[in-house]
This record gives sequence, structure tokens and C-alpha cells, in this order.
Amino acid sequence: MNRLLLLLPPMLFAGLALAFWFGMQRDNPNELPSTFLGAQAPQVGTEALPPVPGLQDADLRGGTVTVVNFWASWCPPCRAEHPVLMQMAADGVRVAGVNIKDQPDTATAYLAEEGNPFFGMVFDPRGRMAIDWGVTAPPETFIIAGDGTVLLRFQGPLVGTDYETRFLPALKAALGGS
Repeated sequence: MNRLLLLLPPMLFAGLALAFWFGMQRDNPNELPSTFLGAQAPQVGTEALPPVPGLQDADLRGGTVTVVNFWASWCPPCRAEHPVLMQMAADGVRVAGVNIKDQPDTATAYLAEEGNPFFGMVFDPRGRMAIDWGVTAPPETFIIAGDGTVLLRFQGPLVGTDYETRFLPALKAALGGS
């Protein structure tokens, strides 16, 4: 009995180490897979954040690629990626916003001060739409094909190497570029 108790800790350690090793063999061990890739985008909420126009389900299925960005004014990474969203909108990319778990006055003041890249936006104060889309924390960004199919889920701010090597090529491919 004592020998079994002496073997138990090394066996538990070996099992845990094996589980970690298999977990690290995934393509991107830091990314949680999205069940929506290749499927229709979930429905959008109905609450708008005036003065920004609201967003409708038809806006994601209108034949044009759309980038849907989940953000909040209190989120530092969201603030870091905001200039990228502004540039996307200036370049003609359709950028929709979902403001989550924020105060309406704070969110509209932020957009008035920093600029508004969104053609339409949903206000999601309790984070229900974020849950429906599988968002873990802001910022998260989705590339939606013109037929409403989710092409990419990108967790984190749209800055840095991961953005340049994963998000930008996927966006260019979705827009028909090389």
C-alpha cells in the first residue's frame, strides 16, 4: 500500500505533463476554436447606440464582406486597435461594431473624441450578444463573408505580428485580393 502511495505523485505528474504536451501540439495553443467558422453568423442584437445607426442581420448577409468588432471604451486593447479600425473604414472595409458591457454615454463620448469607424453598431450592455457569438473578452473581431458565413474569429487587438500574419491575409482573401 505504501509503495502505491509513493508512485501516485509521479504518475499524476506524468499524466498532467502528457495532457499539457498534447494541448501544446494544436495549431495555435492560445486560441480557442470557434464553432461558427464556416457557419452562418449568429443573430445581431437590436439595441442601437445613438447616434450610430443600428445593425441588422441583413447587414451581414448583403453580399459584402463585413468585419464585426466587439469592443468597449473601458478596454485598453480596444483603444490600441482603434486606429486600425479607423484605417480599415477609410480604406472602404465595412466595419460593424458591438459595444459590450459599457455605459452608453462613455461609449458615445469615446467615439466622438477618437472617431467612429462603424457603419452600424449594436449596444450590448449585458454581453448577451457577445455570449451568443462566443466572445471571451474584448476585443474580438470576426470576418463575415457577403453571404453571412463566418470566415475568421480573431481574439485580441488588431495590432502586432498575429494581426499581420493571420488577420490581414484572411481579410485580403475575403475581399478578393491576393
